[in-house]
Amino acid sequence: MGSSSNPAQRVYRLTERTIDKRGVDLRLPEYVPERQTTTPLPAKFSPAEIIALYRDHATHEQFGKTPSQHSSFKTDMDLERLPSGKFDVNYLVCQLAALAMNLLRMIGQNTLNEPDSPVRHSAKRRRIRTVMHEMMFKTARVIKHAGRRILGLGKSDFAVFEHHYGQLKTA
Repeated sequence: MGSSSNPAQRVYRLTERTIDKRGVDLRLPEYVPERQTTTPLPAKFSPAEIIALYRDHATHEQFGKTPSQHSSFKTDMDLERLPSGKFDVNYLVCQLAALAMNLLRMIGQNTLNEPDSPVRHSAKRRRIRTVMHEMMFKTARVIKHAGRRILGLGKSDFAVFEHHYGQLKTA
């Protein structure tokens, strides 16, 4: 079980394989353990039904013309592997990543059609990775002038962010 703030239910299944994927008989059986961890489900779900619910849990990433949000969340936010073995830490990391992803998506949508925006081709939306590369990973320099430190951005980069900030301020 997980902590009291994030309770978890685990279901196990052990599969015995006597034939490999090419149809060749194995000399010794191969045992494949499966474990599914989920939030507690109502008692009406048997362990076999819970395993069936999770059987095709990753196939939705393989279909569709645009990458799914789940796929971009994992790859673009670099969360293919969570940093900890503790539920609470991973929960916090996922919450912060979701916040960052929503902010990046907002920046991407609000700066998509601006005249100063870096655009390679016309699009209706930008991938999170594209927003990070074109808008966030910019070269800047710290300028010391008149006893103050100033972050120096390129003029066009600053104009895009200034316009975006103005849109947020009026909303």
